[in-house]
Amino acid sequence: MERADGFERQRLSVVPRPLVDAALARPVTRRILVTDAGYFPRAEHHGRHRSEGVPETIIIVCVAGTGWVETATSRTTVGSATAIVIPGGTGHSYGASPDDPWTIWWCHVRGTDVPELLDASGITSERVTLSLRAVERVTSLLDEISVAMARDSTPARLTATSGMAWRLLTQLAVDRVTPGEGAPIERAMRYLEERIDGRIHVPELAAMVGVSPSHLAALFRDATGGGVLAHHNALKMAKARELLDTTALSVAEIGRRIGWEDPFYFSRQFRRTHGMSPRAYRETRKG
Repeated sequence: MERADGFERQRLSVVPRPLVDAALARPVTRRILVTDAGYFPRAEHHGRHRSEGVPETIIIVCVAGTGWVETATSRTTVGSATAIVIPGGTGHSYGASPDDPWTIWWCHVRGTDVPELLDASGITSERVTLSLRAVERVTSLLDEISVAMARDSTPARLTATSGMAWRLLTQLAVDRVTPGEGAPIERAMRYLEERIDGRIHVPELAAMVGVSPSHLAALFRDATGGGVLAHHNALKMAKARELLDTTALSVAEIGRRIGWEDPFYFSRQFRRTHGMSPRAYRETRKG
């Protein structure tokens, strides 16, 4: 059952649809536009049923209590620190649990870039929930959007909330691949960060964090786009850049500090990554 009236202490902002149409015709806001936003605390009897979906993509973040979401392929119970992201045009129903109604922040977005941002988050019409590791960051962005939209719907304000929505959706994408505390990939990454000056053997690292070498490689591909050794080399290069920019250490000494005794090998690896030698990088004006 859909509740018709509001909720105590709720926030609710809706952009008039003629203004939405105008914004979707402008260069910036046509890429991503917030059309509705709100906050429903302890939303008893809250629910929606839209068999054909809506043009907007719906983003709901549950911060307390529980609820549920249903699409043509699944029904999922939703708890705190969970996001629901329903792509535009997807038939759906969702609502608060009767015994422990959820508290949610939410917004609706449209725009040409939205499908790519959803893809980066792993969202499809069959998979519409995400567990959030940085729920405070996500709700802070939704709070910013809600406060801004409550002021007015001028083109400038809509442009501002477009930027906030971009940050929101990219944060959801980051949350998807950010390892949780104590997870094998998080422990492996921390180990690599602490041993920038050493060499790593993948089978030994995999055994240390309790997974197979092939599984560890798959975890790194998902999280970083590359392998274990590629990530370790990227950490070494980041440290080398820091030392080149902030110290007067010789190139040979910097190579040693990141675990490469041969300065020529270090220079070759640095050039392969940066397209220039360590000395040329140091002489480049930055900032």
